[in-house]
Amino acid sequence: MTNPSKDLKETESALRLVIETLIDGQDALRHIGEQLKDEALKVKFLEESLTRAEFRGELENLLHQEGVHDVNEHGTTAGVVHRAWAELKAKLGGSDHTLLVTAEEIEDAAREQYENAITTDPALPLPIRQLLARQAAHVEEFHDTVKAARDRLSEAA
Repeated sequence: MTNPSKDLKETESALRLVIETLIDGQDALRHIGEQLKDEALKVKFLEESLTRAEFRGELENLLHQEGVHDVNEHGTTAGVVHRAWAELKAKLGGSDHTLLVTAEEIEDAAREQYENAITTDPALPLPIRQLLARQAAHVEEFHDTVKAARDRLSEAA
C-alpha cells in the first residue's frame, strides 16, 4: 500500500518543477514578445505569457487544495540563462528568427518537464494528471506555432 504523505510529496515535487518551468516560460515569452518586430507574433507571445501565468495559478491552486501553502517558486537557472540569451540576441540586433529559435528551445524544455511530470510520477491523481495533460497539449500546440513561424522566417530569408 502506498503512503499518502509520500504520494503527496511526490505530487508536490512534480508540480513544483512544472510551476518553475511555467515561471520561466511566462517571463521568457513576455520578454521575447516585447522584442519581436512582427506585431502578430508579438501579440501571440504576450498572450501565451498570460496563459502560462494561468496554468501556474491552476497548479498552485491544486497544491493549496492539498494543504501545501508555501508555493513561492522562482523559476530555474536555465530559465534565467534563456532570458539573458534572448536579451543579448535582441540587443545585438537579433532578428525575429533568432528570437524564435530561442523561444523554441524554451518550449522544448517546457514540453520535456510536462512529459516528465506525467510519465514519471505514478502517484499523480487522475485529476492532476488530466490537468497536466491538457496544459501539455496547449504547450505542444504553441511549440508548433513557434516552430512554424521560425520555419516561415527561414524560408523567407
